[in-house]
Amino acid sequence: MSQVSSRVAIVGGGPAGLMAAEVLSQAGVQADVYDAMPSPGRKFLLAGRGGLNLTHSEGFEPFLQRYGARSARLHDAVAAFDNTAVRAWAEGLGIATFVGSSGRVFPTDMKAAPLLRHWVHRLRSAGVRLHVRHRWTGFAEDGALRFAASTGEQLVRAEATVLALGGASWPRLGSDGAWAPWLEQRGVDVAPLQPSNCGFDVASTSPGREGWSEHLRSRFAGQPLKPVAGRFGDDYQQGEFVLTESGIEGSLVYAFSSKLRDAIAADGQATWLLDLLPQHSGQQVRDEVARPRGPRSLSTHLKSRLGLQGAKMALLHELLTPEQMHDPAQLAHAIKALPVPLARPRPIAEAISTAGGVRFEAVDGHGMLKAVPGVFCAGEMLDWEAPTGGYLLTACFAQGRRAGLGALDWLSSRSGNS
Repeated sequence: MSQVSSRVAIVGGGPAGLMAAEVLSQAGVQADVYDAMPSPGRKFLLAGRGGLNLTHSEGFEPFLQRYGARSARLHDAVAAFDNTAVRAWAEGLGIATFVGSSGRVFPTDMKAAPLLRHWVHRLRSAGVRLHVRHRWTGFAEDGALRFAASTGEQLVRAEATVLALGGASWPRLGSDGAWAPWLEQRGVDVAPLQPSNCGFDVASTSPGREGWSEHLRSRFAGQPLKPVAGRFGDDYQQGEFVLTESGIEGSLVYAFSSKLRDAIAADGQATWLLDLLPQHSGQQVRDEVARPRGPRSLSTHLKSRLGLQGAKMALLHELLTPEQMHDPAQLAHAIKALPVPLARPRPIAEAISTAGGVRFEAVDGHGMLKAVPGVFCAGEMLDWEAPTGGYLLTACFAQGRRAGLGALDWLSSRSGNS
């Protein structure tokens, strides 16, 4: 077993951990980043495969409200490093950004790899030491950090520690939530980790069967539905989603995922209302459905008059009885508010992000654990969640920065007391 000392040890080489390292290195403090994977930022790279969404361009107040019940807890950190600051930071790395039609902010080349490469190069040049293939395995009895490394077990004793270990989504990239019991053993209050920005399995769509019919699975799984809109409670949003073998997933579903997940936990099931024709008013739909169709079939009539076809038409047949399909009033109502019964969220390993984690009541204003002085938490391992759209990354950057500043204050206070 080897033993080393570090001024500040940062566990986790994702956006929050690297941002903490940047803050420390800019202050002239030696920072050591430990990551379980062969290179840092693996989840960051995968998240950017379809176009790296760094942040969102909307104003601060609506931006902050995207964090829901945790918006007040995140206010100070995000205000100090908001969406404007994220764009300026990327520009400082030589990465130009643009605002898309949805208000989302992307690098001009849409790629994550160049930004990460420039960032890691700048950190190394500033003296940050990156230790890959170092998997944290908890605390030693004296508080040292235990790592399983390729050379064997290693103990690291640090004056301050930043934990930026992520949640439990995409565990193959290092975020597996294994840290939760180790912190609980030290007296840290940790909320159970749950999937966020996730898909769902459908509940029974006909008596005696749960899930989609074989017809729907074989012919329409993987097909997108757009444009559509979802409604749950008072929330109504337009977008698109995809039918899966067992249910639904996609950006529109993710926007409702936290409320749907919580409703299922409370009631055992949730019903999501789907507007198949958001561009048509309810009256327009009623008029067209009731219009005489002569010898034409119902499917041909709906395709001709309303453009309903393919997966949308298949969903109507899947979720309505034959009697409902042939009752103009019930059919028109369902086209604008089709009830989709949901049984459960998909497993946490498939989720884009997670909810739960270290409760904010367990940390101080800098993210330091009250039960473990000198140890700071940042990023997705804290108990908050946000929709996709750049909000996740922005809060991770902001909390990493906050933890880095907190570690600097901690070091300063220790020096003053020595």
